[in-house]
Amino acid sequence: MNLSEIAEKALLEKVFWNNDYEILHAYTGDLLSLVMKNAKPDSIWITVQSHVNIVAVASMVGIRAIILCEGVNLPEDTLEKARIEGINILRSQEDAFRVSGRLYDLGLR
Repeated sequence: MNLSEIAEKALLEKVFWNNDYEILHAYTGDLLSLVMKNAKPDSIWITVQSHVNIVAVASMVGIRAIILCEGVNLPEDTLEKARIEGINILRSQEDAFRVSGRLYDLGLR
């Protein structure tokens, strides 16, 4: 499913948009080492973390987009790193549990 379709159906705000990637998987978590171990390439990552290291982890794993939950604000250095690495950033006011459920309902695993 394309990222733009996911964003629309899951009611996600686009904070930084690079490309409309095909998203095959989703991963929810805040511990970076577990994301590196368990997330799959071509996925979307659901988290409340917003520091610059999330973009580095996403880039290493091949994650195409990050969803910041609970209305978390994005620091400027994280946004700049996302631009450089081409990682899409989206945001939701809802918690990670609800966002994860929406993506699961859309067929992402």
